[in-house]
Amino acid sequence: MSTNLEIEYKSLLSLAEYDQLKKRFTHVSPIRQTNHYLDSKDFKLRKKKLALRIRTFDKSAEMTLKVPQEVGNIEYNIALSLEEAQYLLGERSITCGQTDLSEICELLVERDVDLDEITLIGSLTTIRYEQHLPIGLAALDKNDYLGHTDYELELEVEDSTQGKKDFFEYLEKNKIEYRFSKSKVVRFLDCLRHLRK
Repeated sequence: MSTNLEIEYKSLLSLAEYDQLKKRFTHVSPIRQTNHYLDSKDFKLRKKKLALRIRTFDKSAEMTLKVPQEVGNIEYNIALSLEEAQYLLGERSITCGQTDLSEICELLVERDVDLDEITLIGSLTTIRYEQHLPIGLAALDKNDYLGHTDYELELEVEDSTQGKKDFFEYLEKNKIEYRFSKSKVVRFLDCLRHLRK
């Protein structure tokens, strides 16, 4: 299992802003990734501010648990084969008997999560253009989920203070209006709750 501290700034984009920024990513091949979100039916993980997902790519996959910190999130990542991910998603639950998942299972149990209640609650697919800039790792995303499409720019940084300054300068330089962006999982859950009403 690998861990890393994720510090990122993001802004939702209009379609016009997305198209404008995409011109800065023309040399980058897009990556298609799908986040399959896991939680209990009454969103116990979300209530604890945790996020658990299996992310699938064309030829690989990973499971990630995000745990909030004072600044950013600690991400606990376990690499999966596509076959392992498809098996877990087919089961619609996490099987902790598997040794490669046991560390994430332990972290969830430590936080009073009943693993038997965890199930697949839905998926969000992103077409991502990603490139390293002098100010950090920039990702331009088109997200599709539950019949909804949105666009966002993310900047992953190492220093939160400098990163925030650089992010807003980048928006200003490119004449992009800042729009607060909740995390993808929160936007997905907001949409899901709205559809359930």
